[in-house]
Amino acid sequence: MNIAMIIAGGVGARLSSKMPKQYIKVLGKPVLAYTMEAFEKHERIDAISVVCHPDYEEEIRLMAIEYGISKLTHIFFGGATGQESIRNGVFGLEKYYSGDDLILIHDAIRPLVDHEVLSDCIRVAEENGNAIVCIPCVTTMMQKVRDDLGEQGKGLECSDAVYPRDLIMETQTPQAFSLSLLGEKHREALEKGILNETASCALMTKLGVRVYFSKGSEKNIKITVPEDLDLMEALLSVKSSWREDNLL
Repeated sequence: MNIAMIIAGGVGARLSSKMPKQYIKVLGKPVLAYTMEAFEKHERIDAISVVCHPDYEEEIRLMAIEYGISKLTHIFFGGATGQESIRNGVFGLEKYYSGDDLILIHDAIRPLVDHEVLSDCIRVAEENGNAIVCIPCVTTMMQKVRDDLGEQGKGLECSDAVYPRDLIMETQTPQAFSLSLLGEKHREALEKGILNETASCALMTKLGVRVYFSKGSEKNIKITVPEDLDLMEALLSVKSSWREDNLL
């Protein structure tokens, strides 16, 4: 089975909003509803689970009813960190599913993940044991340091090194692993005191797992700052306009 695990426990501090960003409405619909719909519509997703703050459990259940998310099967409660929230979800899923089942861990605030991205993630994970959705790095990446030499430069951020961008990939979600591997590595992380690796790919590589890339998309944006909401609305508007034009 292929189970989506949507991480919706964030509080949206960087967005400076009164509510977590996954519950903000864009064109009249909550961000999280778009995210759940993407997995609901994919024929190879068998179940959806959501990890959230306890205060939002009922809201998510009502949201699933309103928007026809029939695959929502489990809601688990998050923790103080992203890693803890993922761990809670993994340990919760272990009670219901086989170790061979594939878990697609996805940010609730990546609402525009599309069918092609999900399909390739599943394919790569089935062929190689895991899959990290990525896109190539297209900008110059510089190592940040502080210049503490002299009064004028003291404390200023600067750089004297550039990373070859052809050797760098920008990670997105979902990130897919077998349930057995996730359970094993999260327990190992607890034993070793590794407690604050928010990205599953970072935790896995730190614990010796080689990860494999699947195809991402520039449209698979992460809602982090207010401008991202504007971008999401623009992308949705373009998509809606394209559909209308092609149905005429």
